[in-house]
Amino acid sequence: MISFNNTENAFKAKTNSGLVQSYWIFKIISNPLMVKLGAKFGPLALSIGFKKLIKKTIFKQFVGGENIHDCELTIAQLAKYNIGTILDYSVEGKENEKDFDHCLKETLETIQKAKKNKNIPFCVFKITGIARFEILEKVSSKIPLSTDEENEWQRVKNRVNKICLSALENNQAIFIDAEESWIQNAIDYLANTNMLICNKSKTIIYNTFQLYHTEKLNHLIESLNKAKTNGYHLGAKLVRGAYMEKERARALEMNYQSPIHKNKQECDKDFDEAINLSINNIDNMAICAGTHNENSSTLLINLMQQKNISPSDKRVYFSQLLGMSDHISYNLSLNGYNVAKYVPYGPVKEVLPYLIRRAQENTSVKGQTGRELNLIIKEKERRSNLK
Repeated sequence: MISFNNTENAFKAKTNSGLVQSYWIFKIISNPLMVKLGAKFGPLALSIGFKKLIKKTIFKQFVGGENIHDCELTIAQLAKYNIGTILDYSVEGKENEKDFDHCLKETLETIQKAKKNKNIPFCVFKITGIARFEILEKVSSKIPLSTDEENEWQRVKNRVNKICLSALENNQAIFIDAEESWIQNAIDYLANTNMLICNKSKTIIYNTFQLYHTEKLNHLIESLNKAKTNGYHLGAKLVRGAYMEKERARALEMNYQSPIHKNKQECDKDFDEAINLSINNIDNMAICAGTHNENSSTLLINLMQQKNISPSDKRVYFSQLLGMSDHISYNLSLNGYNVAKYVPYGPVKEVLPYLIRRAQENTSVKGQTGRELNLIIKEKERRSNLK
């Protein structure tokens, strides 16, 4: 049985100084006040000359680099331990056509890079990197579009289709990230449309299902049925979710019921049911379980064993974020399971929203930071005892 408490495996790739730096980063982001201040004043800190400090600390922990070439070292380091890289040009929330076209170009380059490197099993992109938030919100809410907006929406569909067709032509799997619930209907439409085109013979396009959403398990079931009916493979990246604070705050402000589960137990239950559903239908789909949860990872391992699914079966991947839950990633990979780290990259200023979400996630998810800290402390003590 795999032990996620094996810190020697978990931190094989970290030097003693790297371990100490990780300790202090998690120590800082375990403080909710520090995270709130960071979220509020992070952009200001960048503008007054703190870029180097940010880049040497939290950026280094969670990000591969400022451009695709900077990620080479991270890709190679992970590959030493049979861990793949999911390249993510982590730019979002853009508002003009020039930025959208640049993000499109960058995403197409990640596909080409992945094609040439067997250590990059997946690419990923956010629809808000190539589409205006407001147009996605209108389409999701079925608000009638003006003629100009119809043309704009067509350009969005063209960009997504271009990315997905490039992925298909290059036999390169790619994730479409989930985002805020009030733009997700448009994203789901784009994902399903392109899965129908690209996933006929194998899974190339993956949609993302945030299981902290109360209706997302049902949506996964509906998506699977749609795929079966229309003769394509469903690609499903399963995650708990990354916008919890924002979702709850908006629901409160606009006086509607929060779409997020009331507690972690309900979210965990839906996530684990999604894993069960996926493994029971693995002939019709492929999954990537994006989880930092040991129990869910163990469940997936057990289900694979029960169904005689090989650890190396490419239809099943485990994934964690760069800089987090190495005790899961490394212990899985060293036991032959398919593992890939999510490696975001981009200019420090552009990646700041991602970094803020990581910090907020660590303070809002019960026990996440404490678990990271305790494992680091345990490994520091183990190494100290070897001297």
